[in-house]
Amino acid sequence: QVQLVESGGGLVQPGGSLRLSCVASGSIFGINAMGWYRQAPGKKRELVAGINSGGSTDYADSVKGRFTISRDNAKNTVYLQMNSLKPEDTVVYYCSMDQVRPPTFSTYTVWGQGTQVTVSS
Repeated sequence: QVQLVESGGGLVQPGGSLRLSCVASGSIFGINAMGWYRQAPGKKRELVAGINSGGSTDYADSVKGRFTISRDNAKNTVYLQMNSLKPEDTVVYYCSMDQVRPPTFSTYTVWGQGTQVTVSS
């Protein structure tokens, strides 16, 4: 069983910064793509930033130039550095990791429990 645990959320003023961390543990199969999503109440969970095993990244248009995703494979950890935060960034952020399920090796996504980010003056 794989588990993801996020941390680093909290309350910041507009223009401030936060760094989210996500640590993966358990029976991890290989080095996998990971990402950060966010989801407002009653809304679809959408990608904020993703990073594959080779370090290639992708970002939602709404966060390009402000957020940076990175990973430390040795620590099974992915980070999201969030700068120039805006009130619209106020939402729960979820870490994800692509995984496979033995014995068929079907693919699925593991989700963390979420961490709240609040940007308010």
